[in-house]
Formats: sequence, C-alpha cells, structure tokens
Amino acid sequence: MSQDRMMPREIRGESKTVRQLLSGVKYSIEFYQREYLWQEKQIQELIQDLTGRFSEDHDDSNERSAVANYGHYFLGSIVISAKNGVKYIIDGQQRLTSLTLLLIFLNNAQKDRPDQVSIKDLILSEKYGKKSFNLDIEERAHCMEVLFNQEPINRLTNTPSIQNILARYSDIENFFPADIKDETLPYFIDWLIDNVHLVEITAYSDDDAYTIFETMNDRGLSLSPADMLKGFLLANITDEEKRNQAAAIWKQNMVDLRELGPEEGSDFIKTWLRSQYAMSIRRREKGARPEDYDKLGTEFHRWVRDHTRQIELNRSEDYFRFFDRDLNFYAAQYRLMRTAAKKYTPGLENIYHLAQLGFTLQYPVMLAPLQTADNAETIQKKLRMVSIFLEIILARRLWNWHSISYSTLQYTMFNHLRDIRGKPLNELAEILTAKLAAQEEGFNNPNFSMHKMNRFMIHCLLARMTDALERACKLPSHYLEYMNVTSDPKNRYEVEHIWASHPERHEDEFKNPSEFYEHRNRIGGLLLLPRKFNASYNDLPYENKLDHYLKANLLAQSLHPLAYKNNPGFIELINRTGLPFVPYEHFHRADLEARQALYCRLAEFTWSPGHILEVLD
Repeated sequence: MSQDRMMPREIRGESKTVRQLLSGVKYSIEFYQREYLWQEKQIQELIQDLTGRFSEDHDDSNERSAVANYGHYFLGSIVISAKNGVKYIIDGQQRLTSLTLLLIFLNNAQKDRPDQVSIKDLILSEKYGKKSFNLDIEERAHCMEVLFNQEPINRLTNTPSIQNILARYSDIENFFPADIKDETLPYFIDWLIDNVHLVEITAYSDDDAYTIFETMNDRGLSLSPADMLKGFLLANITDEEKRNQAAAIWKQNMVDLRELGPEEGSDFIKTWLRSQYAMSIRRREKGARPEDYDKLGTEFHRWVRDHTRQIELNRSEDYFRFFDRDLNFYAAQYRLMRTAAKKYTPGLENIYHLAQLGFTLQYPVMLAPLQTADNAETIQKKLRMVSIFLEIILARRLWNWHSISYSTLQYTMFNHLRDIRGKPLNELAEILTAKLAAQEEGFNNPNFSMHKMNRFMIHCLLARMTDALERACKLPSHYLEYMNVTSDPKNRYEVEHIWASHPERHEDEFKNPSEFYEHRNRIGGLLLLPRKFNASYNDLPYENKLDHYLKANLLAQSLHPLAYKNNPGFIELINRTGLPFVPYEHFHRADLEARQALYCRLAEFTWSPGHILEVLD
C-alpha cells in the first residue's frame, strides 16, 4: 500500500517559526500555479513591518540572548497539500518566495561578518552532493543560485518571472534600513527566524487544500486596516443620515481610487494621514522605535484611534467633516498626483519625471502643503513647486553618485514634509529655495559618468536635459519619445557613446585603455539616440558620425558647426544663458572634458531652483 493511502485524511494547522517552517523542508508548486507576482509595494510593506516590529523591542545594550524575549510577529498562513512525500504550496508561495529572497539578502549581507547567523539551511540544503533550494521550483533555481552566490545577473534568462524576482531582490536591498545592517544585523536575523511565525495548514488531498484556500479567500477575508478605520470613524457619527452620507463618500472615493490600481485606496490613506498629521519618524539610530510616520504606514487605523485629539476629532460633527471635507479633498488631489505620475500632464510634468526615476516617496511631500481652502490654481502651483524641488534633489544626488533609494531618503523626505505642511504659496517657495541653497552638492562633479548600475538613471537625466534644451529653444517636446513611451518599439532610444569602443584610436591621449574607458563613460561623452543610429554608426570614428548627428536631437546636433547657423532659438539661448555650446570637427580628450563642463552647466539650467520661483509668475 502506498504511503499516501496510509496517510490520514486530516487537516492540520500548526504555528511555526521561520526556522521550523524552512529548516530541512522542501516546498514545490504545481505547474498550473501563477508566477511570482509581488511588486515593490508588497516588498516595501514586508520590510517595514518586520524591521518596525523588531525595532520596537531592540536596544543596543541588550545581549543577543535577549532577542528570545522580544515580541513575536505573525506573517500569515500558508496552505499545503502533502502528497508523494512532497509539500505543494496551494496558497502562500508569494509570501514564501519573498521570505526566501529576504533570507538570501541577509545571508549575503553577513557573509564577511564574524558574528554571522547560520541561515543557509533555511535557504537550501545538500543531498548526495547536490544542492537544491528549499523552495524547490526548477525554473527559478538558476536565478536563486545567482542571487545566493552574488554572481552577475546578465547571464539569466530574460523572462518576466525571473525579472520580477530580480527586481524584488533589488527592492529588498533598497528598502532594508541601513541602521540594521551593522552590528544590529545578527539580532534581527535571530528575531526573524525564531520570533516570526506563520501558520502552516496541511491537507492530504488537493480537494481539501483548495477548499481551505477558497474558504479563506472568498468567504473568510479579514477586515483590512482601511475597513477598520472606516468602521471606527462611522461609529462616531451619531446622526444616522450623516453617517450614511459619510459611508457613501467613503465608498465613492474608494471606487474612484481603485480605478488607478487595486491598492490605491489604502495607499491614499497612508499618504494623506502622513502628509497632514505625522509629527515624528523613527530616528536614524539603533534601538529607535517606530513613530507617527512609521505607524501610519502599517497600522493607520490604530494610529487614528489613538490620536483623535491631534486630528481634532472630538464630536460627531468633526467625524463627518473628516469625510465630507478632508477625505473628499485629499482623495481628489491624490488622484490628480497619481494620474500625473502615470500620464504626462502639462503643468505637472515633474511628477511624471519623478515617477520615471522610480521614486515613491514624493506623494506625502507633495500633499503636505495643500489645504482644503486652496483653489485649483493654488493646488496646481503647489504641486508643481514641490515636484520641481524634489526632482532637483534627486538629480543632484544622482549626479554625485548618491543613492535615491527609499531607505536612504525616507527620513529626509519626512523632514521636508513637516517643514512645508500647510504653507501658503509664497512661503512655500521661500522654504523650498532656501533648502536647495543650503545643499552642498550640485552639478559640478567633473567626473560624473555611467557605470553598469546607473545606465537607466543616465538615460533619464539625458532625456530631461535634451528635452529642456529643446523646449528652451521653442522646439516641440520629445521627452516621451526619449523615454521610449511613444517611440517605435523597434527603434527605442539608447545611451550612445560619442567615442566608439576603440582605445587604440586615442593612444596618444591616454596612458592605457582603462583611462580611456573612464573618460569615454563620462556623461559629457554621451548622447541619447535611436537604436538604429547606434546600430549603423556606433563603431565609426567621430568624424564619420558627425554629419549624422544633424539628423538627431539638438543636443547631438550641437556637436556640428551647422547647428549654429539658421537656428535663431538656439543662438538666442546661448547668448541669454552663456551655456558654453561649441561645435567640434574632431573630438579629443580636451573636447570631451569641455563637453563635460557644458553638461554640468546644462544640468544646472535644467534643474535650476529658479524654476520654483517661476511658478509664482
């Protein structure tokens, strides 16, 4: 009799720590299961929830053994069908895949540490000399191996599933707090594997497993934080007619937000409450506890319940006003911002630029100065001012090789948010320009260049600079083409080197090929051109490509002497701004260095703080 037939037809639910769940156990999925689909938002929330809960109890003075007494965290449930000696995941593979990626990240982060925590056996195991991952999914094995061994990723198959796994691993690197990566790291890993729990529900037939899955997801859904917040607010409106009206307001706004995306309702609430009420954020020091900003990202329903006085919710009328005035107003502005992030909107172009950079912290900052009494013109101007300000900050950081990741800039963005909350237009402009004037970093980095990790950011910067130059010369905008939004998919824009990859052509100028390539990659030696241009002319000497640049955008044309003839808008711009544009019949080392200086000036022109003041005109 087979082992499966001897198995009892029972359903078991058991709470397990991460260590118990993953140690020496193999999980698989059936071929018909969906791909790994988590996005940046889910990874961000996972990291925030875990590190925030850990930080509530951690103190640097603690011994590591004290972690055993830290609070516990429930990560959810997984549904398993056990058959043929294998555990098949029916529900929960998104969570387990993300947890595995986090463990791989933590294992890599502690590789060179003497106090590392042994977690390799939670990621993979070895049998008969062959290693395999505990989340044993064949088509992902190579990708997970590359991440585990920190190998180059360019050898991986470019499938949507693999690319999503790589992107989510990158998100973990991005969102994981820097203040936990140092000596606190082993404490966190100890806590994660022994204090974080999941419930494993095991059935011994697929029918039973799917029945459990359907029951949990169709008939037994728990209330979301947004549902609980709505219930709390409505319960405090004593007038039944107004309560019904408030419920209708909530419902309509959630329906409208859902048109932007399935999670936009919850994201809006977090953004709104953070923008208007967060007075504190977890300090960037070890042992610091979550504060307003952090809690509003994970448990906003509890925060509102505990801070009704701060929100001025004292009487039934206040709760109704919270729906009728505040919710309606800020939901409308949030939809405006999110729409502008997805669709290039005249007057709000900078919001789109920020979204193209993959930045996600801008929304509460942009919402912060808005007041319910603001008219449409004032709202538009405030959003434009703040988005210009934020784009300047990001462009300056990128130009100086500084990170624009979530974890790096979250604290800074909160401080900006708090400083501009509720400010009128003139005062807002003064605050933003003063903040930019106080920054030390600008666009004067003479060595700024492209490397393998910032190629897309260079693409974004070149697109903005090229478009800003052409707009200033009264030419039509081609920004969406440069960003490959409206360009021909077969002829996408790419970053093009002015110098071909031939160091031997410049032996008289450089000591060795390495020095040549360092200069070749400087931004002053780069252009944004269609793929067919690169394919046709990329390898030619500069002199052979020069005439072809006249067919491209103005930044490329500016290399050619004819660009300075019969081009009154371009000449007027040069005379007005002093931008050091000059043509080059040849392009030597000194010419590239001069072009580098030009690009630094062009960046200052593109991201000038003066654009904030122009909004007032």
